[in-house]
Amino acid sequence: MRFGFHISISGGFSRIVERAELRGCETIQFFSRNPRGWKYEPLDREEVERFHASIQSSALFPLFLHLPYLPNIASQKSKFYKRSIDSIATDLKRAEQLGAQYLIIHIGHRLESSEEEAIESVSQAINQAFQRVKNPVILLLENTAGQGTEIGNTFEQIERIILGVEEKERMGICLDTAHSFQAGYDLSKKDGIESTLQSFDQRIGLKKLHLLHLNDSKTPLGSRKDRHWHIGEGYIGLEGFRYLINHPLLKHLPGIMETPRNDTVEDLKNMKVIRSLVQE
Repeated sequence: MRFGFHISISGGFSRIVERAELRGCETIQFFSRNPRGWKYEPLDREEVERFHASIQSSALFPLFLHLPYLPNIASQKSKFYKRSIDSIATDLKRAEQLGAQYLIIHIGHRLESSEEEAIESVSQAINQAFQRVKNPVILLLENTAGQGTEIGNTFEQIERIILGVEEKERMGICLDTAHSFQAGYDLSKKDGIESTLQSFDQRIGLKKLHLLHLNDSKTPLGSRKDRHWHIGEGYIGLEGFRYLINHPLLKHLPGIMETPRNDTVEDLKNMKVIRSLVQE
């Protein structure tokens, strides 16, 4: 498994590789713009060229772009629904410009909508974005913890979303370990992991799984509270991660950590822990 972190774009894309290599990354995830705002400027051509040159001189692969936090495509009743579709279309283009093979999106909150309405809203939003942007970037749905009115916390819901997407070959899944655990899938032990993978394969298909977000959970199994924690220090624990990252159905995948950080030291600690669990 190739390990990495979400990397800050503060100061420009040209600083990403330096930060990634400092952390011992083999793969990376990043934003293309401010994740907490709607406004964005067109990508600076010279900055993008510097980024491409730095990536080509590194061993980082694959590259994952992550959509900002504000978009919500799970409710057509939201005043931001159309703006959210615009955001996906924009970042599909930016992913290709930056050389990222994948774009990860949060599925969203249904708000006052029913579950059925929410699933339809997500599928239709993706269809609209795909109609507007034709490129090879794979769109990854990230499963959720089911906090509040979030949808996408069950594999059955995600299956139904994909069924409503016309260009299914452009779709994939990013499976977050903390979110899965918080949603009720027990990844802390062998039996639970096997059961989870069997359920995922039956509902969605393991061929659709392109990325693991490797995060421990600060909250208990089924809590539906989204709180990431350091590898091995939460409720999933070291043995859960040991079994996950060495599983024959998963060990070929990239694994990106989004563990809490105040500085580089915490990332280095989490990288050391996850690598210590790899079995040759």
